[in-house]
Formats: sequence, structure tokens, C-alpha cells
Amino acid sequence: MMSELSDIAKQALLQPQEAMLETKSKKNNLYIGIPKETSFQETRIALTPLSVSLLVNNGHRVVIESGAGSGANFSDSAYSEQGAKIVYDKKEVYRADLIIKVAPPTSDEIEMMKNGQVLFSALQMAIVKPEFLHSLMKKKITALSFEYLRDEGNSLSIVRAMSEIVGATSVLIAAEYLSNVFEGKGLMLGGITGVPPTEIVILGAGTVGEYAARTSIALGAEVKVFDSSVYRLRRLQNNIGTRVFTSVIQPVVLQKALWSCDVAIGAIRAQHGFSPCIVSEETVSKMKPDSVIIDVSIDQGGCFETSEVTNHTHPTFRKHDVIHYCVPNIASRVARTATYALTNILTPILVDIGDKGGIMNVIWEKPGVRNAIYLYQGQLTNIDLSERFNIPFKDLNLLIVSNR
Repeated sequence: MMSELSDIAKQALLQPQEAMLETKSKKNNLYIGIPKETSFQETRIALTPLSVSLLVNNGHRVVIESGAGSGANFSDSAYSEQGAKIVYDKKEVYRADLIIKVAPPTSDEIEMMKNGQVLFSALQMAIVKPEFLHSLMKKKITALSFEYLRDEGNSLSIVRAMSEIVGATSVLIAAEYLSNVFEGKGLMLGGITGVPPTEIVILGAGTVGEYAARTSIALGAEVKVFDSSVYRLRRLQNNIGTRVFTSVIQPVVLQKALWSCDVAIGAIRAQHGFSPCIVSEETVSKMKPDSVIIDVSIDQGGCFETSEVTNHTHPTFRKHDVIHYCVPNIASRVARTATYALTNILTPILVDIGDKGGIMNVIWEKPGVRNAIYLYQGQLTNIDLSERFNIPFKDLNLLIVSNR
């Protein structure tokens, strides 16, 4: 019966645009709050000063906690000059109707939130706790996750943008640690005429792997990409537009490549839970001395057995004379670029919410935004979270149709 009702609700969502226009409300003036990030070494901010200017010019109010943009080198004055109100009390930020932050709110921040607020933030599925969800549910929060937000092409827009940044940056990090400055081997990544190029092994042919490969090839390195999916390997090959060594993950071939490489980048992601650990400590122990491992998958446990979580203050350690870089939040290393990527995705959605008369109408009309909602007015609408924590699940399609 529930599935039949859900199908009816989905059909209602797909009704012609003319019918939906009749139910639209007038333009809403949004009250947006941006608190300063408190998570360890989170330096990004969701909106740039120019995006704030666009929102203010559209009649919206933006309140920003002092210092919120400092990690990305945006000053308070840059925001205030564009019409934002700068406040020094975090509680004042949480009086806004719509809260935007990068990391999920802490328990103290949830305490400051008011009933019925809208929250835009990352969810961090790998480490989310049931207490976090229950706290938001008690306050009847409508929460949208960066990780589930999709664009018009049905791709995970923020995940892809951050993955592009991480993929390219991981190669530049590897170049640093190959140099003498960081007590590396003293190699220039890519090499020059008459000098053999550095060898880079990339585990995973997703977006991170693709952009790591693009950057490596552009710098002149010899690249080998491994993945369990022939489809992903073919897609990477086609997207890059040049021939590159690709292989399905076969232990003998992978070991041989790792033992001869200068850099290994782990970018294998899991849809749910932890990344598979596919490189044993024994294999790492036989890699070249002073070679570099960049484990991008460390936030899901890592795909090298020797990986341990590090941070931007102490980013590396040596094991078996191999340099390991295992920082989970690589995008914060280039916070300004990451902020521009975030604001390009979030600002049009915020403008839409105002123009269409509130978030309800945007959810109704935009499947990509609807996909990002995991809490709707305090009801859990994400089936993965429901099954994981045994919390009752409500079908979002039914909820929004019943509220029309």
C-alpha cells in the first residue's frame, strides 16, 4: 500500500509545469545565517562575498559570524561591504531561518538552533551518529546534505566538485613530498627531456582518480590507473582523451606497479561504509624508499593497510621508509578554491528558494534538491540512515504532496 501511495506521489511531482505554477507563493525574503566553522581544520565557507552581494541585492538578509571566512582568506570587511551583517555572537547567527555551514553542526550548535529551521551542510555519512539525527528531529529541522545534492545532469554536484579539487591537489602534494625540501627522494614530478618520468599509480577511476590522472599527465608523469570496474576505467580513458595504462585490480599486476612507482594515490570509495583495504603492509614494505602514498580514501578507512589518519598540522609519517600523507580533508588545504566551487552550486539554489516562495516549492520542482533532503520537518526521509540506525522512515514524496 505504501509503495502504491509513493508511486502516486511521484506522479503528482511529475505533473505539467502549468499546474504547479498555480500553487506558487510570492517571492520570499530569506534570512540566512553562516556560522564560523568549529570542526578541526575546516577552513572553507559556503558563500563568497560576491555571492552574498547577489543574495542581498535580491532582498535577502545574510548574517555571518565574525571570522567565518578567514580560513579561506575572506575578511569580515569584504562581506560587510557586500551587505552582510557581521556579528560576534554565534547565537545571533542561529536566529536565522536558514543555516549554511560546511561541516555538520556540533551538539552545542544544534542546541542553539530554533525549531523549524532549514540546514544546508555536509552529513559525513561515515561518521554520523544517531544522537545527531535525533537532536535535529526534535527541533523539526529540514536538513539538506551536500553529499546527496544533484545537478541537472543527475551528478552529485558538490561531491564531484570537491573530488575534482582533491584529485588535482593530491598530485601537487605528492610533488612537494618528492622534493628535497620535505626530505623526499629529490625528484621533480614529471621529469624533463632525457630523464625518465616519475611513475604514479592511481587506485580508483572515479572523479578523484580522473583528475589525479589529468594533473599527472599534464606534468609529464607516467600514469597507471587501477579499478575493479572496466566501465569506470573506460570512462576515465574517454574523459581524459588520451591513452593511459589501465588495469582491473589483479594482485600480481598491482604489486609490480606499486613496487616500481614513485607515488601511489588511493582513491577507492565505497558507496556505504568503509573503503576496501586492497594494499597490504607487505606490499608497502617493498615499495621504493622515499616513495609517497597519498591515501585520499582515509576518511572511509583508507585503502592501504599502513594508513593512519593525519592532519594539516602533521600531515605525514614514515612507515617502511615510505612517506604516507593521510589527511581526510584535503579540500581545506585549498580553501579559497573550494569555497568558490561551493558557492557556484549553492547560490543559485538559494536564489531559487527566494524566487519560488520558499524551500517547499524548490523541493517540489527540483529533483536534485529533493534528493539532498535527509530530514523534512523533523521526519527522517533517507532510507540508508533509517536502516542503519533503525529510525522510522517517511517517504518524502508523500510528505511534500500532503503539504501542498
